Amino acid sequence: NPLQSLLSSMKHACEILTSEPEGGAAAIPFETFSFLYLYLASIDRELPEDETEAFLHKIKEEAEKQSGMVLIRHF
Repeated sequence: NPLQSLLSSMKHACEILTSEPEGGAAAIPFETFSFLYLYLASIDRELPEDETEAFLHKIKEEAEKQSGMVLIRHF
């Protein structure tokens, strides 16, 4: 499943890029998440653009509740 593969990649990216201690929420700024997500989604032509945009909109709403940070649990 292309979406599951992309989300798995994003989970790893969050774990690598977070400044939180290991075992934390692995939060990263929405701008960073969005940039990586859109880049990776553009490589995989199987993901419809409207689904990509809808997913990012949902993530942004969640991030706004967390001072602009995306947590792995959001996706």
